[in-house]
Amino acid sequence: MLPLAVDLTDRAVLVIGAGGIGARKAASLLDAGASVSVIATTLSAPLPEGLCSVEERPYRSGDLDGFFLVVAATADPEANDAIVAEAATRHIWLNVVDDLERSSFYFAALHRQGDVVVSVSTSGASPALAQELRDRIAVSLPGHLEAIAATLRAERDAVHDAGRSTEDLDWRARVAELLDHPID
Repeated sequence: MLPLAVDLTDRAVLVIGAGGIGARKAASLLDAGASVSVIATTLSAPLPEGLCSVEERPYRSGDLDGFFLVVAATADPEANDAIVAEAATRHIWLNVVDDLERSSFYFAALHRQGDVVVSVSTSGASPALAQELRDRIAVSLPGHLEAIAATLRAERDAVHDAGRSTEDLDWRARVAELLDHPID
């Protein structure tokens, strides 16, 4: 497993299934900036605001066309088989909920404070453990991480604007200073 941060801003993402898990995955993907569409036989959970489209119907071959990433959150093994086959043919990243072996990616438990995202994974062994660890970590973090990230982004941009690289700079002292002293 290699944890990656993927920029989903304005990327077309499809969630197939609209139960509780599908609705949560759609919300998480929207939070990441994705352009999310949903197809579901039954809309059994409240869906988040901001979806690109919602179609109440079963999955059909060809539905994955044009999508960067797909989440199969159906309770239908036959539909999941067809989705897995289509995603493989089209080389589309796929998460089959609760089926790690047939997924090309899976979700980590996330805590967000602005641009700061803390991600916890158990490599699929126990999502509940990942969520508990995420919650324990979140309460230990300072509340001003969003401001710190914005300050450091501006400082890095200033270095780049001056025509210099930030690769050889040691930021640890500056980060420690900002963590220890809230920004006004």
